[in-house]
Amino acid sequence: MSEERDGVPLTNLDQELFPDAGVTKRELIDYLDAVRDRIIPVLRDRPLSVVRVLRGQDQFMQKNLPKYTPEWVPRTKVWAEASHREVRYALCNDRKTLLWFGNQRAIEYHPTLMTVAGRERPTHLIMDLDPPEGGDFTLVVAAAKLVRRALADAGLAGAVKTSGSKGVHIFVPLDGTAETGDVAAATRAVAARAEQLDPQLATTAFIREDRHGKVFLDATRSGGASVVAAYSPRVRPGLPVSFPVGWDRLDDVVPADFTVRSALGLLGDGDPWAAAMPAPQPLDAGLVEQGHTIPVARVAAMHEGKRRARARRAAD
Repeated sequence: MSEERDGVPLTNLDQELFPDAGVTKRELIDYLDAVRDRIIPVLRDRPLSVVRVLRGQDQFMQKNLPKYTPEWVPRTKVWAEASHREVRYALCNDRKTLLWFGNQRAIEYHPTLMTVAGRERPTHLIMDLDPPEGGDFTLVVAAAKLVRRALADAGLAGAVKTSGSKGVHIFVPLDGTAETGDVAAATRAVAARAEQLDPQLATTAFIREDRHGKVFLDATRSGGASVVAAYSPRVRPGLPVSFPVGWDRLDDVVPADFTVRSALGLLGDGDPWAAAMPAPQPLDAGLVEQGHTIPVARVAAMHEGKRRARARRAAD
């Protein structure tokens, strides 16, 4: 038996989303509908990737809209250099589209860092902090404070949210004057400066085996990258959500505090992500200059991986 909401047919609502989810499709859709006025503003006019979990299948990330997508779903085409083709991304600009995605068992929502109107000018500088394997969330909190200090030293301020998994995301809103390459460079510089503040706690090492139990300051979220949206659920047992946290409350929370069942009660009538976001800022020229001297992590890691492989072959 199906139901309908805002003209969108909703089906199989009482099925569990995936094994051990502990959450039904109805609960997911009810949650998305309840936070629509908070999540749609951070999705609007941004090419959207979603993580879906179909019955009996593993999760997968969907970028290209399927052929059966209703015509009323807003969309945009983006050239994918890696695959040398155009990708038809959705734009989740309204409640109807959000409900349709929920009915498609789209659990995670990953918008790009730029809008369709400004594809070469990211709207935010992003830092993604991941704990070491088995590391406590308190380590991530301490590393986030290093990033905050590094930003403040450059005259910048940001807002922080849990990733919905084990780490946090720090968002620094930009005024639209910096192009992709400069934002990427500034992100590398922020990570490097934060690492220097406490190299025993934090690392920018892209190769996992080089991190040695430290918090990873991931400075690679730039260009056409996406990041999970504030208020988005994650594909984890209990459906935790990426949730805004005030800097003064970071010490008092853990990511598991925020789920599709608990988040609404914590939100009340407010939108803490919008409230916490500073006004858009210009990038510090010193950050950009320093960042352009720092190798791109993925490229450096690729070359280092090849070097190590050659060394192993020579040793053998």
